[in-house]
Amino acid sequence: MRTRNASFIPLIALSLLLLASCKQNKYYTFRGFTQGTTYQVTLETKDTSGLHKAMTNLLEEFDNSLSTYNTQSVISQINRNEVKVGDDYFLYALSLSQEIYHQTSGAFDITVAPLVNAYGFGFTEKSAIDQHAIDSMLEFVGIDKVSLIGDQIQKQDPRLMFDMNAIAQGFSVDIMAEFLNHNEIENYLVEIGGEIRTRGVNSKGEDWTIGIDKPVENNFMPGQDLQVIIRLSGKSLATSGNYRKFYEKDGVKYSHTLSPKTGKPVRRKLLSATVIADECARADALATAFMVMGLEQAQQFISTHPDIWGYFIYSDNKGNFQVSFSPELKSLIIEVDDQAPENQSQ
Repeated sequence: MRTRNASFIPLIALSLLLLASCKQNKYYTFRGFTQGTTYQVTLETKDTSGLHKAMTNLLEEFDNSLSTYNTQSVISQINRNEVKVGDDYFLYALSLSQEIYHQTSGAFDITVAPLVNAYGFGFTEKSAIDQHAIDSMLEFVGIDKVSLIGDQIQKQDPRLMFDMNAIAQGFSVDIMAEFLNHNEIENYLVEIGGEIRTRGVNSKGEDWTIGIDKPVENNFMPGQDLQVIIRLSGKSLATSGNYRKFYEKDGVKYSHTLSPKTGKPVRRKLLSATVIADECARADALATAFMVMGLEQAQQFISTHPDIWGYFIYSDNKGNFQVSFSPELKSLIIEVDDQAPENQSQ
């Protein structure tokens, strides 16, 4: 396994070396599209010269590495076995994914791409799926079938493919946040596809506020129907749930969260898992892992990792919503009607 430096975040964009001026600090919000979704960055600075362009360039560099929808990206070429050497982004994401794979006993696995594609949630057309097809694909699913020799990626089976969608958006949030840190921006909120990282305070001088959506079907608009609002500063937040991405066939609903062990969509009482951690990539990956693991195993993981906090929404035996959350969040939760959030999670 590649040794991962926890403080290492590859930065393609160089520092803008923003110059101090007589201008007063103000809060600005930048928006755009990346990785097939939207992003929003709110920050405090004196001078925005070139800032948005630099952020856009950074996201383009990231897309060229880890987007499976970009046919010429590094990950796409590795999936087609055209290259065996990953760039810094790919190698970092792979190393972190290996770590979380072992931490979660295989619940998080970025080699589920063939299954994701077969069920119609990936980067190819949906295919016919039955138990025989699942068993066949499981033969080349498993990150333990991947090794790194220097920067060379070795697959035990050439059919093995990577899908980093469950970690890439969170990782891109970290990349953006580290870029802002490098440029000495003290107060910001970075959100990409619902994954979030914060630093400092908002324009009111208070902690940033993040809304967590109720996991109800047809709740397609983030912030439309909130379960809770959480105050956050100096932390990252990511949410995973099956209430938006699913399809129905012959009266059966198929969720986009697949078990790497069974090859089938998970069907559990856990409806939504929100994870708060220092790194957004880690929060993103663990939120997906917890949906695979289920409520009890997710709670057990949280109890043995004090640096990871969780907010879980689940269905009880009567079909009613219930919540379970880390004790550290008790003082950070505010009522939905008391304050509008600055951003929403998924």
